[in-house]
Amino acid sequence: MKIIETPIIPLKQSFAKRTGMERAIDRKAICIFAATGFFLEADTFYTDEQVLQPGTKYVLDADGQIKEQTVNFKWFHKPRDISFQTALDEFTDLFETIVQEQTGSNPVILPLSGGLDSRSQAVALKHMGADVHSYSYSFVGGFKEHKISEHIAKACAFPFTALQIPTGYLWDVLDGAADINKCYSEFTHPRQMAVLENLKQIPGEFSLGHWGDVFFDRGIAKQDAHLSELGLIYKKVIKKSGLALASALWQSWDLEGDFEAYLKSRIQELLHQIPIADTGAKIRAFKSLYWAPRWTSVSLSFFEAAHPVNVPYYDDKMCKFICEVPEAYLADRQLQIAYIKNRNPKAARIPWQGQMPYNLYTYQNNKSPNNLPYRIRTKLKREIEALLGKKYIQRNWELQFLGTKNETHLKRYLNEPSFLDFVGMDVVTNMYDKFKHDDPVFYSHAVSMLLTLAVWYQKKEGSKITTYKENLKRDFESH
Repeated sequence: MKIIETPIIPLKQSFAKRTGMERAIDRKAICIFAATGFFLEADTFYTDEQVLQPGTKYVLDADGQIKEQTVNFKWFHKPRDISFQTALDEFTDLFETIVQEQTGSNPVILPLSGGLDSRSQAVALKHMGADVHSYSYSFVGGFKEHKISEHIAKACAFPFTALQIPTGYLWDVLDGAADINKCYSEFTHPRQMAVLENLKQIPGEFSLGHWGDVFFDRGIAKQDAHLSELGLIYKKVIKKSGLALASALWQSWDLEGDFEAYLKSRIQELLHQIPIADTGAKIRAFKSLYWAPRWTSVSLSFFEAAHPVNVPYYDDKMCKFICEVPEAYLADRQLQIAYIKNRNPKAARIPWQGQMPYNLYTYQNNKSPNNLPYRIRTKLKREIEALLGKKYIQRNWELQFLGTKNETHLKRYLNEPSFLDFVGMDVVTNMYDKFKHDDPVFYSHAVSMLLTLAVWYQKKEGSKITTYKENLKRDFESH
């Protein structure tokens, strides 16, 4: 017998066997994976395998099958009648206690961004007097996010390293990335793979700010208040072109019924199981139950490939705290903003990337006509750079899918004969053609998911697709 007790938001996936199921590829599960970028609930690539659910105690037998399970935590919404100052004081004490417990006396590696989650960690670690080495990265030809991060590091007196994410880095690290995440998330997002060897040289343990933006903001944006619960999940979770790809796979595999009807039924049933009346809190709980452990946590494995990982916002105590804080105090990042301003005013005066060029004291001014000069300057700068032949990079996939060399690598995976037989040649051809000729932004997710499935399929088959560099080396040696 083996006992596994999963946290409220697990850092890692734990697997068990499904009783009485023969091993087969779970095509329905893969369709949802294609639509969202993560597997839903307990789904995996195979019908006889399942992932253990959050906040649950399991007893597994010697064959890895579940014999007993007890739910230890259910998301709830019971906001207490407290003042904002009380909520802030409680958050301050809790957050810094968690960071201290997780950090101990170990050196800390802190990835910094231009946002609030890592900034709040920087402020806490500075207040604690922790031994911190910070870093950040920016795209080649993209927004210089590391400039904001460097200012935050200076405000906290942390050593800082600026790293650059190069074009086409994916193809050199793709096989290793697949070994790390087992293809349970797509490969275009984990930028840290491009600098993994650099990160391994920094001593310490990571402290990561993931999920802070979900906990400490509105569960529903103001402009989405009219949407149904299902409509909100669709808008938040279903990726651009995800439905198109999933529906194409469903038809190619000749699965019974309609994919979208199946997807809606699955989501509606999971929403029904969350006993929360407040819609915003319910959506936050849904994302914490299913999105966080099956997408965000999977991506954390790339950090773990370098060093141990700590995630303060994942802590069970933080999850329970969120359930008792009034929604009005969680909205618009108020608690994090107030915390940073109280603990480190200097860090609060550094621009907030999401509200450029404003900071935590002035971001309310980010509206017309106040922000017009900045917007005009930014637009003119990009237009001038475009005239000079410099492309502005905004998205991860632009580094990996655009250009002749990237296209050569990508097609080698997508056009592998056994993979085409598996998903259907028409599916690959149609999605890639739409990416190339219709709307690359919209169809980039579909192409990324096809690449993920292609790598998973080659791993499953025990084969290896030779890379562009390997082919050049082979050709050179043969001559």
